[in-house]
Amino acid sequence: MSTTYTGVTPEQFQDFTTLKVEGPFQMLNLLKFKDKVEETGTSGAEGYAQYLQAAMPFFQNSGANIVYHGKPLMGIIGPSDHLEWDKILIVEYAAKEDFLNMITADGYPGDLRSRALEDSRLILCTSK
Repeated sequence: MSTTYTGVTPEQFQDFTTLKVEGPFQMLNLLKFKDKVEETGTSGAEGYAQYLQAAMPFFQNSGANIVYHGKPLMGIIGPSDHLEWDKILIVEYAAKEDFLNMITADGYPGDLRSRALEDSRLILCTSK
């Protein structure tokens, strides 16, 4: 069985906090949902929708902008027999501090995100 990832490790968090990121950046989220969230009995897709609804005030307070939220349909380059990810989400932040303040704010529902996911990637992107 391959390794799956649903949350940031302390080492990754430390690396991100010390990384020099100036100006706006995007976070590319690749999301694979659980078939069933044990704690709630809902699907992972339903659980992630609950996370987005609960996280929306935090996104708004941080000035985050959801640039894209959609479902991949097929691979054009690479294996076309299956797609690994159920959803792709791209969120833009004006500054690294906005993102850090958001994910460390009291009440931020990161547990809902992790609970809904079988696997994920969160990739920092910049246009520089």
